[in-house]
Amino acid sequence: MIENLKNLMISARDIAIQAGDKIMDVYQQDFEVIKKADKSPVTEADMAAHHCIIERLSQISDYPILSEESAKLSFAERSSWQTYWLVDPLDGTKQFVQRTDEFCVCIALIHKNKPVLGAIFLPVSKESYYASQGYGAFKQIENGEIQSISTRKLPSPSVIAVSRSHKGDKTSEMLEKIGEHELLISGSAIKACWVAEGKADLYPRLWPTSEWDTGAAQCIVEEAGGQLTTLDLKPMRYNTKDDLLNPYFLVFGDKTVDWLQYL
Repeated sequence: MIENLKNLMISARDIAIQAGDKIMDVYQQDFEVIKKADKSPVTEADMAAHHCIIERLSQISDYPILSEESAKLSFAERSSWQTYWLVDPLDGTKQFVQRTDEFCVCIALIHKNKPVLGAIFLPVSKESYYASQGYGAFKQIENGEIQSISTRKLPSPSVIAVSRSHKGDKTSEMLEKIGEHELLISGSAIKACWVAEGKADLYPRLWPTSEWDTGAAQCIVEEAGGQLTTLDLKPMRYNTKDDLLNPYFLVFGDKTVDWLQYL
């Protein structure tokens, strides 16, 4: 077990909020959009949040940091890391550019290939979701009351959260098999947070993502009583290979439901 994990959780939440403030400074004005080598967008908000997070995390621990906006690190270098920070400074850059408000800051602490801490902050609505292993999952809106959150038993109809930008044919086929349901549509890791707080029941992601997209969300969902798993129902693992791409995954609240029957 990592020492002071609860304190690190609170610090990570606060750092995510500070990074969110940097993002909003850019969001409220005109900004330039640059295409990265993989054609995905990046803005000055991504970089402002990245630098804020790197600086602050370096002040609270000596753990190495892997951020989406960091220079590429080889697996040979990363493979020796037992504990490290995994960061997406601005998850949902595409939604940020389109000004849908559906973006967030994600900070996770990975220990022995598993997320043990997660903090997600939604800069527009000022909602914080955070958790650490053994301490539970929480939500706070701005400076309001801190609420313990948990997943729920499957209602009828179920509520399915899907990506605004990356739904795809496989997801459409799964939704058809599920039958009657309600849809919640959003960008970024917000969808996993909805499962964690019992607002949604399933978030199927049958489209490519990277490890920094899921680390924080996985810890929050698990501590809330749900799961984020690969399609063979195994918990997602981190820093186990050269590339940082995730397999397709499911986020669900009610563990008694056989979600695989709909794939």
